[in-house]
Amino acid sequence: MTSVERVRGAAAEFHARDLPTDGGRHLWWCEVDRPALVLGSTQSEAIVNLEACERHGVEVVRRRSGGGAVLLWPTEVLWLDVVIGGGDPRWDDDVGRAMWWVGDAWADALGAVGVGGLGGLGPQVHHGALVTTPWSRQVCFAGLGPGEVTLGERKLVGISQRRSRGVARFQCALYRRWRPELMIELLAPPTPAVHDLDVVAVVEVAWDTVIDAVTERFRHRW
Repeated sequence: MTSVERVRGAAAEFHARDLPTDGGRHLWWCEVDRPALVLGSTQSEAIVNLEACERHGVEVVRRRSGGGAVLLWPTEVLWLDVVIGGGDPRWDDDVGRAMWWVGDAWADALGAVGVGGLGGLGPQVHHGALVTTPWSRQVCFAGLGPGEVTLGERKLVGISQRRSRGVARFQCALYRRWRPELMIELLAPPTPAVHDLDVVAVVEVAWDTVIDAVTERFRHRW
């Protein structure tokens, strides 16, 4: 059985949630109520322009999964955590391959609601190794990891992973609006140019439509 939650609050609260120990399957839809710049587990706060964050009312938060920084702005980003136990058939000891099925579910669902339609290439899942760029260590969406979803040459769904011996938590983000200029302002020098971060595909489909489609697709794949 799949447990589905929709919660609203601060990014720090969501990232601090304890992982469930029931071995079950969980979908946590998280809506932030305030802006946040979320750093990966190994990133230094030295990459952040703290003065700019304070000026824009952006909290600086650290997550327990790896990767680059993610900008979360209320109503502009869709965040889903997918949690499975170690005994789940979807569990894979290979941490890269473990994310493929998560991206496959997203790609199927987004294609079904018309993302990339009208004869264009639909959402595609990256089944290869990590693809880095000069700015991917700083900004999550500037690189491409296993299981992440693209639309053409742009990243559509970013995924990071936190796992213990018995639980895996896949944290997924999809944008309605992407703010490269603001992202650059929130980083400490040296910073990328706007064209370096013009790498994100945004989705204009209503969030409730996307949530329903993605939830159904995960339930189907399970």
